[in-house]
Amino acid sequence: MSTRPPATPPRNLSSLADLKAIYGRRAYMALFQRRRPDDAVRIDALARQAGGAGVRAVVTGDVLYHAPEARLLQDVVTAVREKCTVDELGYRREVNADRALKSPDEMARRFRAYPDALQASVDIARACTFSLDELAYQYPHERVVEGLTAQEALEQMANDAVDRLFDGDVPQPYRSQIDHELRLIRELGYAPYFLTVHAIVREARRRGILCQGRGSAANSCVCFVLGITSIDPIKHELLFERFVSGERREPPDIDVDFEHERREEIIQWIYETYGRDRSALTAVVTRYRARGAVRDVGKAMGLPEDLTASLAGLVWGWSAEGVGEKQVEELNLDLGDRRLRLTLDLARKLIGTPRHMSQHPGGFVLTHDRLDDLVPIEPAAMDDRQIIEWDKDDIDALKFMKVDVLGLGMLGCMNRAFNLLEEAKGCQIGLADLQDDDPAVFAMIQKADTLGTFQIESRAQMSMLPRMKPQRFYDLVIQVAIVRPGPIQGDMVHPYLRRREGLEKPEYPRPELRAVLEKTLGVPLFQEQAMKVAIVGAGFTAAEADALRRAMATFKFTGGVSHFSEKLIEGMVARDYPREFAERTFRQLEGFGSYGFPESHAASFAKIAYASAWMKHHHPDVFCASLMNAQPMGFYAPAQIVRDARDHGVEVRPPCINASRWDCTLEPTNGRYLAVRLGLRQVRGLSNADGAAIVGARSTALFDSVEDVWRRSRVQRAAIEKLADADAYHAFGADRRQGLWKVKGLGEAPLPLFAAADREAQTVSAEGLEPAVTLRPLTDGREVIEDYRSLQLSLRAHPLTFVRDELARRGVTRCADLASIRDGRHVEVAGIILVRQKPGSAKGVLFITIEDETGIANGILWPDRFEAQRRTVMSASMIGMKGRVQKEGEVIHVICDRIIDHGDLLHRVGELSFPHRTGRGDGARHAGAPDRGDKGWKPEPRNCYWPPHADGMDPKEVVRFKSHDFR
Repeated sequence: MSTRPPATPPRNLSSLADLKAIYGRRAYMALFQRRRPDDAVRIDALARQAGGAGVRAVVTGDVLYHAPEARLLQDVVTAVREKCTVDELGYRREVNADRALKSPDEMARRFRAYPDALQASVDIARACTFSLDELAYQYPHERVVEGLTAQEALEQMANDAVDRLFDGDVPQPYRSQIDHELRLIRELGYAPYFLTVHAIVREARRRGILCQGRGSAANSCVCFVLGITSIDPIKHELLFERFVSGERREPPDIDVDFEHERREEIIQWIYETYGRDRSALTAVVTRYRARGAVRDVGKAMGLPEDLTASLAGLVWGWSAEGVGEKQVEELNLDLGDRRLRLTLDLARKLIGTPRHMSQHPGGFVLTHDRLDDLVPIEPAAMDDRQIIEWDKDDIDALKFMKVDVLGLGMLGCMNRAFNLLEEAKGCQIGLADLQDDDPAVFAMIQKADTLGTFQIESRAQMSMLPRMKPQRFYDLVIQVAIVRPGPIQGDMVHPYLRRREGLEKPEYPRPELRAVLEKTLGVPLFQEQAMKVAIVGAGFTAAEADALRRAMATFKFTGGVSHFSEKLIEGMVARDYPREFAERTFRQLEGFGSYGFPESHAASFAKIAYASAWMKHHHPDVFCASLMNAQPMGFYAPAQIVRDARDHGVEVRPPCINASRWDCTLEPTNGRYLAVRLGLRQVRGLSNADGAAIVGARSTALFDSVEDVWRRSRVQRAAIEKLADADAYHAFGADRRQGLWKVKGLGEAPLPLFAAADREAQTVSAEGLEPAVTLRPLTDGREVIEDYRSLQLSLRAHPLTFVRDELARRGVTRCADLASIRDGRHVEVAGIILVRQKPGSAKGVLFITIEDETGIANGILWPDRFEAQRRTVMSASMIGMKGRVQKEGEVIHVICDRIIDHGDLLHRVGELSFPHRTGRGDGARHAGAPDRGDKGWKPEPRNCYWPPHADGMDPKEVVRFKSHDFR
């Protein structure tokens, strides 16, 4: 224990004596230079006080950074910590650059007057002989069956479970595999770990929480029969040694996904079951990315907030280069400004450095004895959580067993869907009950009609689906895995597709290789296949194959696979494989260094992907409501989810004060599907508590006025106003403006004793004392904009509907019309940007998805075009993509030459209306609104103004009229 003394030496020795009493010979007084007046006197006084207290002095450099030139960066980091600018640091800033690492000779020169203190630093260094092997980790003992050991209990449970699965007639492959796994589990002593995970899963299901194991645990037949995973490893020929190996003797790693919103229940159950002194989450070291570095450094350097935001907006999220000079020139900034240049240079240096320590998403470490005897524990930022000070890599190095309790949004969505399906349609079904062989579901998937589904909803997946044309479950496993950086970088995608389409024959030089690669047409798509290829093709041992697997197991560190080049190629050549084939195989495996998927992981995800597609195809009404209730999640915003549901024949109704609950619900209708009523959760800014109060107050009788809502629910007036913003009072015949007008007329909340009297007085006032007010309605365009602002979607029309004529005059093609345009033709399509993607495997290529009133269009922007138009691409909300149409089967892209900012048109939407505006239907467009693709109308500019009788009044007191730029 070394104490850093204050700037002025203390006059008494009580603190040193206390330290001496507690730590004995392990207590030291640190001597360090501050490079200030009387430094030598201060150090000498500290040395004398240490000697008087019997505490040994030790020399230290009091280091903050590695080299003197890092002093500026230290000042910036200090300013970030202190939440101020560098100019405001004052005495919190270091006075010089002396707190850098120094050589032993320099330290000996500086402290030559204190040889004992110098020797103390040497003695401490020599005493630091600790080895990680000294940490004696013990997993908690699990007692689930009285009188049986953990191993005996696991064997009994596994055998009973497989008997139930097959009604006592267990096929020999399952019996043999379970016996094999149980023998290895006994040898390695892992039975308590399996029992722990089984107990966690059992508790989740007891609580009605949907969960499923994934990752390498899906390779285990024991996990399958115990219900931890839902993937049959015998049916899918999965390799158990990918999960547990007797040679590498590493602890198993079972990942279990739970419903995202209910995972905390399981986390707290683990704390309660195992105790907070024996359980904690692992830590995660969060490092600076380019955008965060620019923002923090810019703020610390005192740059204006709008300038910092503009600079950060030019940086791609995962970029490691920071902001370049060319990008700065696009903003017309002066690079000669020293403060600006320092900001860019320091931000670049900060990228990749640790920013703070946070908690792992769900990695639990459990111990038999006290956990804090092994590693420090500290409270997490979240209430009722605690973390250890080591991260996942530290745990792996120490071979601690970790239980991953992870959250998955789609599981929560699917559980909602199953519950809603049973409640609304009386159909009781679960994830395990779904068969994975429905041709109609696969027909929908083949058309890339997968918006909102799990894993196969991204732009890249949708582009691949029409080419892959999945017809069975294993095709879906491949689909989930093939659109990943590893297969793309390893040039596995196109060979597989050519072979799948019959354009190329699979190549199997040796029979043993056919057995490994036949189900993926000769292309190694999975980590397990790569391991088997190395073993049977190049003579790798199981341990060497696992080392290869480790090199492929993460996308954070690349290049590890290259170390196996010579051994794999020469090993295959020695076994009579053609050298060209061996080199091509290695190049494919090398791609896994940029992240390759394990087959078991892909199979687990494919199960959920299929379930979500099944629900979307057979019950799009249930799927839409469940997706909306599970937001935020996935690639698409609520507007796209609702639009997709309406395209599938589902009626969607707006939020209503008398019909909506907090969640989206299903209502009877004359159509094929039930109607989806948007819930109060969709109203931006409305809290769950206020929503519950409103729904609860409505349980006795429906509301009859805005005042009635306010008085019976007793929520704050701000909540009543948010409902008016969302146009939720149409049940009273009040549109958005009228609702806001009525909210402005509300007074302060009455006391409960006088509520009835006040309500009666309010009724009298409404009937005759208050003069009627006629408000000019908002334009149709403004209504749509306000819908997006308050609900994130509009059921009236798409914003581009109002500017379609102007876009047509500019020669812009509708997105839906791309299907009828021949390949190679030059076009321009325009729309609101939905997604910008720049995958690491795409070598700088940017993918853009835009939406207009007819559908979506996908664009590809090559790196040079992106750099030339970066500012427009990153900042515009509505763009035009001008380029050449590229068609490959049903997949259509626009290869962009120019990106045009059409934001001026988007900002005009609020001024426009349909020519014949009539009343509003419940959940439909205005009667005057055109259907998609109708060209028989013209937008009519109209101005919104205050009612004549309100002249001289503060407009804010009349009604709140928002000028929103629709960003």
